[in-house]
Amino acid sequence: MKFFLISDNNDTRMGMRLAGIEGVVAHTPEQVKKSLETAKADSNIGVVLMTEKLISMCREAVYEMKLNSTRPLIVEIPDRHGSSGISQSIDQYVSEAIGLKL
Repeated sequence: MKFFLISDNNDTRMGMRLAGIEGVVAHTPEQVKKSLETAKADSNIGVVLMTEKLISMCREAVYEMKLNSTRPLIVEIPDRHGSSGISQSIDQYVSEAIGLKL
């Protein structure tokens, strides 16, 4: 299984390429939906990484795929601006799950 990136900027795409993760840059909801369908059609792709900006742009399509498909797993990653506070959410989930404050 491979990772695949759908990003809203080239900096993130280039950083992921250095880590061996291929991806695309999308700027419109149509491009995002097309990229999601392409990833879903490729049986080698198991995890799709998406920037928070793109997930908020296409929230309905992303959640529909999350609810109705077993593959690929869609994971939200912070964009270069890091505005959503996803790291605090992860800390809170882990703290609640294991009972330790991180």
